[in-house]
Amino acid sequence: MNVLHRHQAQRAPCNPRAPWGGFTLVEVMAVLVVAALLAAVVVPSYKANGRRAGRLDAVDALTRVQVAQEQFRSQHGLYSTDFQVLRGTSAASPQGRYRISLALTGPEAYLATATAQGDQAADEGCTTLTLAVERGYPQEGPSSRCWQR
Repeated sequence: MNVLHRHQAQRAPCNPRAPWGGFTLVEVMAVLVVAALLAAVVVPSYKANGRRAGRLDAVDALTRVQVAQEQFRSQHGLYSTDFQVLRGTSAASPQGRYRISLALTGPEAYLATATAQGDQAADEGCTTLTLAVERGYPQEGPSSRCWQR
């Protein structure tokens, strides 16, 4: 019995104010601050990458217009502004991120314009992509940065 009494005497008394072993409010707040800082850096970068990838929708649509225009020109001797006669094209890009318009700029020239719609319209500097073609020679605009493939 004496041995049992000695072990009980050596244990720490039960303290009702002792911590439960969880996290303090300061620790939780520190983790939330770090998470918020990471989100502030990552989210804009993620959106920018999404918009840059979205430009490929415009490039795809304008490339389809160019191919269809050259096919139409080889058969009829001129370009067209009618999407119905230009196979594989429409007034909307394949993913719907851009609106496509066509204008004749001369007897053997046209301008195809892709204008960003929805969230893609926040793509700074590349909200409008253009393809000016004269006698089969394309000029991409507004800058090569917007046309990166």
